[in-house]
Amino acid sequence: MKESHCQSTRTVTRCAVSIIGSLLTLGLSQSAFAHGNEKHVIGTVKSISDHSVTVTTTDGKTQEVQIAESTLFERDGHSATLHDLSVGDRVVIHAIPKNGVLQAHTVKIGSSAKGNP
Repeated sequence: MKESHCQSTRTVTRCAVSIIGSLLTLGLSQSAFAHGNEKHVIGTVKSISDHSVTVTTTDGKTQEVQIAESTLFERDGHSATLHDLSVGDRVVIHAIPKNGVLQAHTVKIGSSAKGNP
């Protein structure tokens, strides 16, 4: 009986290692795909113009990101526009470095840093 218990334990261990390995591989491939050459700017909107958004990042620095006609905006999983963005909103911006500036590919708008939706 001890023999079959050991075999069963080894099988479970092998399955667990296989599943964990698969999940890690999937997670790393998704992470690599999401990042590519994009830079992430995460923080609170400090100012907005027709062509850029300035963000105070989580480390306290200020970062300006250019807005293009092709920039996609999203709030709560729904399509949004630059006009839906307000000073004080939390954002995650996926931007592409172009000619020494960051150009926003996607702007995900969160809640206001003051707690207002």
